[in-house]
Amino acid sequence: MAESVGAILAWLVPALVVFGVTAILVAVLAWGIRRARRSPRARAAAEQERTRAGATLVRLDDAVAELDLEVGLSGALYGGGAPVSLRRARMTAQHVRDESFDEYRALSASDAAPAEIRRLAARIDRRSADALAVIATARAEHAEWVRANVSAASQVASARERLAQLRASMGDPAALVGELSARFAEEEWRDASRAAHDATAAADEASGLLDAAQARVADPSQSVLTELASAERALRRAEADARILEETHRLVLQAAQAVPGEIDAARTALRQAGVTREHLDPADAERLGAELRAIESELTKVEADAARHPSRSVDRIARLRGRLDLALGDARTAQQRIRGARTALPGTLAAARSAIAQAEASVSHSRGGADARARLLSAQDELARARQVDDPVAALDAARRALRHAEDAKALAEYSRLGGR
Repeated sequence: MAESVGAILAWLVPALVVFGVTAILVAVLAWGIRRARRSPRARAAAEQERTRAGATLVRLDDAVAELDLEVGLSGALYGGGAPVSLRRARMTAQHVRDESFDEYRALSASDAAPAEIRRLAARIDRRSADALAVIATARAEHAEWVRANVSAASQVASARERLAQLRASMGDPAALVGELSARFAEEEWRDASRAAHDATAAADEASGLLDAAQARVADPSQSVLTELASAERALRRAEADARILEETHRLVLQAAQAVPGEIDAARTALRQAGVTREHLDPADAERLGAELRAIESELTKVEADAARHPSRSVDRIARLRGRLDLALGDARTAQQRIRGARTALPGTLAAARSAIAQAEASVSHSRGGADARARLLSAQDELARARQVDDPVAALDAARRALRHAEDAKALAEYSRLGGR
């Protein structure tokens, strides 16, 4: 019996050693592979893939924006007789762009493994490139149809009509800027002034290009497509800058109207916070009291120059209301939180709208990269959510997220403009 047990052990112990060593080696190998896949080098390679996908997505976004206008012009100028391929390409490209931006935003916000980042980035890059190819094919087909069915003279005439309509809708940009500069500090109307200058310059550029095209229309041996294409791009820039001018002018005037009410609402919230403080423990009451005094001091500074800086004042008040909420923490009842959210929401929405408008202008002028555009989309989504939800607390949280995303988008766009991209 002892001999049989000894024989079994003589066989079993070496086998266990072999299997144990093998298991350890397999575990070490698996750990090494996982670590290599998550190493700084792997993450750097994945980031390069994500950046490349973002660049392709930006090209698709720009192409869709141009296609939107081209489809509209085709219907307006050619009476619906042009090929439908442009409209089909636009629908396909818009769908791919929207889905790809959603994936890109999720990818940017996640802590996925490098392999997963590369897989999703490759998918975004491939789908965006395919959509760009569809757009290129449709535009080539449309351009061929235009050359065969529309005279150069009629194209120049149509472009001139659009230019005249644009100038009429713009009115006097200098008058809008003058109205703002007479009442407010430069930082309030700086973007409007830049947009007015750029819109006027682009319209003048389009006019000069159309004059050059008109001079060559009578000679059938010469093509005017180059001048028409350049004039079209100038018209698009003028239209975009005119929209920025109008939006900035509107938001500044709205802020000027809203800022007195926002100051009053903030002071009311401070008084209510003082009442809440009276029911706290001495240590918590002292902490809250110090913060309330600091907020009161900041609000007084805001009020001193609110007339000259309405947009900045609305933004600062919205941030002070957020600071007050943090200071109060759980000291308020549910009813008090709802009441406070209702009074803070209008000013925070106004601050978010202004921040988004500034981000849109920065992205437009800097041709911001995918990260800036993704943050801008997030800001727009959060602003829409803030307007839709019935719960004032949830709406206020969404408006504050919109404000943060818009600031990030503007910062990223400015970074791209300065050459950081």
